[in-house]
Amino acid sequence: MKRELGIARCGLACCLCSENEKCTGCNTSECPDKAWCQNRKCSIEKGIDGCYSCEKECHKGLLNKVKPYGFNLFIKRYGINEFLDCLERNEKEGIIYHREGIIGDYDDFDNVEELIAFIKTGIKQI
Repeated sequence: MKRELGIARCGLACCLCSENEKCTGCNTSECPDKAWCQNRKCSIEKGIDGCYSCEKECHKGLLNKVKPYGFNLFIKRYGINEFLDCLERNEKEGIIYHREGIIGDYDDFDNVEELIAFIKTGIKQI
């Protein structure tokens, strides 16, 4: 885990991303998605670190998907350090962020509360 990369503005885990080894994160001018990313644009306009810092209930951009939406809710409830701690623990226990392409164990959920419980415990509820 590259903890120093932290969390993207949309809530995705840059710290675990294997999509681009040279990625410096969405907070840099080098972000390859900066032209189209609604979450990056909106959070910059609001002057906040990311969607997880916003008070609004929103499903804009990537937040219309369970994983980024659930990650944001987790951070809002428990804080970014707890989120990073859980991701790091889960990775050490074999939970994979990107298994094939950009799909991994955190993508196996249709229910946001089940995803949040999985992040917290590392155990899939049956």
